[in-house]
Amino acid sequence: MTAPTAIRRLNAADADFARHLDHLLSWESVSDDAVNQRVLDIIKAVRERGDAALVEFTQRFDGVEAKVIGDLILDRARLELALTRITPVQREALEKAANRVRVYHERQKQDSWQYTEADGTVLGQKVTPLDRAGLYVPGGKASYPSSVLMNAIPAKVAGVSEVVMVVPTPRGEVNELVLAAACIAGVDRVFTVGGAQAVAALAYGTQSVPQVDKIVGPGNIYVATAKRHVFGQVGIDMIAGPSEILVVCDGQTDPDWIAMDLFSQAEHDEDAQAILVSPDAEFLDRVAASIAKLLPTMERAEIINTSITGRGALIQVRDMQQAIEVANRIAPEHLELSVADPQAWLGQIRHAGAIFMGRHTSEALGDYCAGPNHVLPTSGTARFSSPLGVYDFQKRSSIIFCSEQGASELGRTASVLARGESLTAHARSAEYRIVDDQDQGQ
Repeated sequence: MTAPTAIRRLNAADADFARHLDHLLSWESVSDDAVNQRVLDIIKAVRERGDAALVEFTQRFDGVEAKVIGDLILDRARLELALTRITPVQREALEKAANRVRVYHERQKQDSWQYTEADGTVLGQKVTPLDRAGLYVPGGKASYPSSVLMNAIPAKVAGVSEVVMVVPTPRGEVNELVLAAACIAGVDRVFTVGGAQAVAALAYGTQSVPQVDKIVGPGNIYVATAKRHVFGQVGIDMIAGPSEILVVCDGQTDPDWIAMDLFSQAEHDEDAQAILVSPDAEFLDRVAASIAKLLPTMERAEIINTSITGRGALIQVRDMQQAIEVANRIAPEHLELSVADPQAWLGQIRHAGAIFMGRHTSEALGDYCAGPNHVLPTSGTARFSSPLGVYDFQKRSSIIFCSEQGASELGRTASVLARGESLTAHARSAEYRIVDDQDQGQ
């Protein structure tokens, strides 16, 4: 049984608080030279040898006895079979969660629009779904059917014609919940390949794996490194860091609830980050006691302990106003406002991937079934990034139509600006379409 280690305590009133906070938050997904070179070699092999390389790497890395690429393809009938292999309770939960995710994301769908100016010029935007999206799903026991729903459903709501899923099956271990989730979410094709080789196959295509326009979904360091290398050839969702939670509490929530909320992210992996901010020093003591009491009861106690003691913290602030300032500084993936009136503080929150309002709204609900996406910006990137959504699977094309009069008017402006940039062809192209005032009057 794990003996809990004391969690770090910080105080915003200390002169060196900013330095300690920066150190606490620092994390970089750095691929060392060996990982980077290995990924480049894998990508090169997949580009050159296609399916044969996928079969070879799957044998080597996953211990799967595959002879040909057909051994690594699951058809729609296999996904439907998975629905019968899970329990009725599991199926009901998946279907309820999928429906809530779908309803929420349908509100995000953007439509094309146009407007017409007085001279007949028409401007607008044409919104078009991607043709094909690739979904990477981690395999084996550490796989997450909820991630299948969160990645595939927004793509389908956006109108993506084909969603291709890749999921490794180490030593032949198939997760029926993942396949059932793929069936419910409308995934079109599944290949049981993983790692950098799966990312390369989606990015460049092979004889059997179709080339996609965007790759989404979490993975290990090899997957993340491969996504970095293929970006530009295809779009990617993000390079995600470890999961993180920041709880802002006024000191009135049950400390056991708060401790378990912190655990809910800490149990993901040793690098996950769980932080509590409160103006109530006594409450921080009570939460620390709850952490010590509850940790030995957790299945993943070792992981939680490493995460909590390595990257976690209890932070005392002057008041709730300063708590919000610290929250904005951290820009967390998940932010719980465990306070009496969360709506009163919502307007001041500027940086957060998802905001969980009130004492009863645990972050875990957002992970599975609330409806909003659980693919969120990490490592402070909520300062400039948003949750995964329907908009990530739609492109926008500008529409410009000029009437004769409109082209003439715009041409005069364009001519001046183009000649100011010494781009004569630009200027003359616009000038050819200028109609003088006398001609317009006829």
